[in-house]
Amino acid sequence: MSTPPPADPEPQLPEAFHYTPDEEKYVLQADALRHRQLRSALLYGSSRYWRRRQQVWPAVIGGLILVALICGVIALVGAFGRQQEVNSERGWGVNAQETSARP
Repeated sequence: MSTPPPADPEPQLPEAFHYTPDEEKYVLQADALRHRQLRSALLYGSSRYWRRRQQVWPAVIGGLILVALICGVIALVGAFGRQQEVNSERGWGVNAQETSARP
């Protein structure tokens, strides 16, 4: 008959529990990786697939440009209206042209 395999005097530990030289280096690399992952999750959303990440920043910049254009148009319309009021108070504009055109 076959003999049983000899019992190992030292039980085998999983590889994760073996001594690792330069363990500090690996801890620092893991921390740097975690920081990069958190930063990319903040910038691009927490999508599981990095190729399908949503482009957030172009939409934000486009929205800010649109808001700036709307504010500029509102300011321009307001300034035009105020200038029309000033012109009518000074007598410039349509009424002044009618009076100068009469003989």
